Amino acid sequence: MPRRKRNAGSSSDGTEDSDFSTDLEHTDSSESDGTSRRSARVTRSSARLSQSSQDSSPVRNLQSFGTEEPAYSTRRVTRSQQQPTPVTPKKYPLRQTRSSGSETEQVVDFSDREHRQTYGNTREPLLENLTSEYDLDLFRRAQARASEDLEKLRLQGQITEGSNMIKTIAFGRYELDTWYHSPYPEEYARLGRLYMCEFCLKYMKSQTILRRHMAKCVWKHPPGDEIYRKGSISVFEVDGKKNKIYCQNLCLLAKLFLDHKTLYYDVEPFLFYVMTEADNTGCHLIGYFSKEKNSFLNYNVSCILTMPQYMRQGYGKMLIDFSYLLSKVEEKVGSPERPLSDLGLISYRSYWKEVLLRYLHNFQGKEISIKEISQETAVNPVDIVSTLQALQMLKYWKGKHLVLKRQDLIDEWIAKEAKRSNSNKTMDPSCLKWTPPKGT
Repeated sequence: MPRRKRNAGSSSDGTEDSDFSTDLEHTDSSESDGTSRRSARVTRSSARLSQSSQDSSPVRNLQSFGTEEPAYSTRRVTRSQQQPTPVTPKKYPLRQTRSSGSETEQVVDFSDREHRQTYGNTREPLLENLTSEYDLDLFRRAQARASEDLEKLRLQGQITEGSNMIKTIAFGRYELDTWYHSPYPEEYARLGRLYMCEFCLKYMKSQTILRRHMAKCVWKHPPGDEIYRKGSISVFEVDGKKNKIYCQNLCLLAKLFLDHKTLYYDVEPFLFYVMTEADNTGCHLIGYFSKEKNSFLNYNVSCILTMPQYMRQGYGKMLIDFSYLLSKVEEKVGSPERPLSDLGLISYRSYWKEVLLRYLHNFQGKEISIKEISQETAVNPVDIVSTLQALQMLKYWKGKHLVLKRQDLIDEWIAKEAKRSNSNKTMDPSCLKWTPPKGT
């Protein structure tokens, strides 16, 4: 059949896309040439998509001649009806979820049972394949030895739950056993022994650290002013505000041997009087007492301590006598702050007894006044009365209190004084070079 030319806007009946495209290229119709060219571009692009598609039966024919819808509209519908090539998603293995129920319980039970059968009921963690067998055996032996030592100390009562582990301190040429807990820092409190410099009172963890410290420590005596010296005995006045670290270390050291001490770090309102014994190596600590700078109750001693290596040698009474010597210079009546420790109470009662017997031995009058005794000895009247009652020298007769002069007690005191050879264990007021500090 001869091919007929189509008019503008019409298409051949029964022709293919390629013929129709050729006719469109050679047409020179006067109608809307731009619209025809756009239709040709859409047709060619649709044909390429149809050929590249994997669809088994692509739509290639146009609709029959005479349809009301234009060709480019037909091609749009045809393109929209094409189905894209389905992309098969890549399958990944799903994460296996933890089984629940009786299976998990059975596995746990089996694991525990196997562990018990292999290692027994031991609480030791599994240490195999971590280090060599020699190091592992060495660690276990050291662990067992440490456990045995701790158990021995616990049975002996030296270690209790929550107590301080500091049992001994190396202080100068002495090794001292501690009596009470002292709030040292935790890293030091866990140690069984502390090493201290006897001059600056710094505490250390090991003998090596102490040896290095002593090689460079320039202190040979306490800080502060030396206000008393007689022979080898000296007393230094240390201000807690000016030498805070030294006074804090002194309080921590004292708490190891005192039960009722509560002053540790707030040392600024106090003055510390440190007694030392001098030799060719320096001034060694004997003891000390502290007092408030401004005491409303006229306490002349807040805390007093004699180091254990100097106890029962008369140094405690020397410290007490020195505190009352300062009260005499201040023209005040003093008394120690309560409560007193057991050893402190014994020392003070012994001192008060000695003072009263000496006063009665030297007294030549007929009437004794407690007020006069207090003014001369600087001892508080309450302490005088309690001491007289303890000596059974105070009686109440006909509405008056009478002081009995018991000559037997005085003679006994005189005999003890004669036997004492340590006459240098007394304080000499002429050796005191001190003026009362003004309000600070």
